[in-house]
Amino acid sequence: MENQPEERKIIHIDMDAFYASVEQMDHPELKGKPIAVGGSKLRGVVAAASYEARKFGVKSAMPSSTAARLCPELIFVRPRFDRYQEISAQIKAIFYEYTDLVEPLSLDEAFLDVTTNKKGIPSATLLAKEIRERILKEIGLTASAGISINKFTAKIASDVNKPNGQLTVSPPEVESFLEKLPIERFFGIGKVTAAKMKELGVRSGKDLKKKSMTFLVQHFGKQGTHFYNIVRGIHRSQVKPDRIRKSFAVEHTYFSDIYSKRQILEKLEEIALDLERRMEKRSIAGKCVSIKVKYSDFTTQTRAKTIPDYMWSKADFFPLVEGLLDHLEVEKPVRLLGISLSKLNTEDNDPDQNKQLTLQF
Repeated sequence: MENQPEERKIIHIDMDAFYASVEQMDHPELKGKPIAVGGSKLRGVVAAASYEARKFGVKSAMPSSTAARLCPELIFVRPRFDRYQEISAQIKAIFYEYTDLVEPLSLDEAFLDVTTNKKGIPSATLLAKEIRERILKEIGLTASAGISINKFTAKIASDVNKPNGQLTVSPPEVESFLEKLPIERFFGIGKVTAAKMKELGVRSGKDLKKKSMTFLVQHFGKQGTHFYNIVRGIHRSQVKPDRIRKSFAVEHTYFSDIYSKRQILEKLEEIALDLERRMEKRSIAGKCVSIKVKYSDFTTQTRAKTIPDYMWSKADFFPLVEGLLDHLEVEKPVRLLGISLSKLNTEDNDPDQNKQLTLQF
């Protein structure tokens, strides 16, 4: 793999159906039953589904009414983000017994750089197995893991043997592993980009690898360079233990100015749906919602509201957005709108970032 920096040993730990599994652990009567966390039979969105529910096609971000239709026996459970955060902290405490280089992505997944580790165990594969066994024994939940030379490959690998499994992609195997993947399995390639790639004849990692850097940059801009590298196992992003997300926002800039509050509200609804999807995907919730309005003269107004409970779904935070909009006097054309959630259910940490190398997968 040309131009590849020093290889590292990265583990991606991903809890299995985290919210639903916590509910089944805390409420034994729910074990073995199809449950959906979030929403109800009549309204809302599924935040997480148990594996029993997934067999019926129920999945996260699905409208609750659709989920209920697919699985008539589906049990809806109200999310308890405080409890999920509590369990997440216990899981992270286990991680920190092995390495200080932990980068949480959400409550239920994290990257660990174990190139050197506190246990002195040279095998990242054995480390991942031990960590998963401890999570099961000490907390009562199963986790899956991916192990490889970089975050990108480890993240993909963790999904292969779910639930309660792991996969190691060793240095010699990385490129062949990526070549065999359908393009939509590449982390960071969404439906729109995957569809565009397929139009260009790129359906797998092998197809992607055949495309030149020039071709990819021509069709995908700066992302083209990223695509060119990742399929060759080149991904330089380090595990960043000091990465602490303080807020989560979605903003849209419009080509045509918006002139009425009715139009603004319609656009904010679209933004809210996008924000909901992103929050749910990362298991993030917040207690403070803010709106941002930038006018055609580039002046900006913001308003915010904090409540005692965590919010992640549009049904929870959009009524507050409507209230905040009522307090804005929109007298000029609007060019940008945004919604953000802050005071998140994530935790600070200040780990040591010393890194050394002793490779053995």
